[in-house]
Amino acid sequence: MEEPIQPQETNYLATLPSSTLAIVSLVAGIAGFTIFPVIGSIVALITGYMARQETRAVPPKASGDGLATAGIIMGYVQIGLLVVGICCFALYFVFALGWVSTNQ
Repeated sequence: MEEPIQPQETNYLATLPSSTLAIVSLVAGIAGFTIFPVIGSIVALITGYMARQETRAVPPKASGDGLATAGIIMGYVQIGLLVVGICCFALYFVFALGWVSTNQ
């Protein structure tokens, strides 16, 4: 007598596709450091937060929360560097104008 064939159990999790917004956020964050300093950081922040909403939904619609977080961090770092650069630029002119007026 033959044994009946038992169906095999598959023990795997369904993988979610990576979020396109998270990938765009990461790429924009990298591009903000290299090609598009201001625009890249703004795009990285906006798409990063949109991707985090997508990846943290219940149930999640996509994966890529780490990519979105990396894009957000790079966006904030770039904005911080921009603010520091503008402050240094302004201080340079304040001290340069002050030095010129004291020597005359």
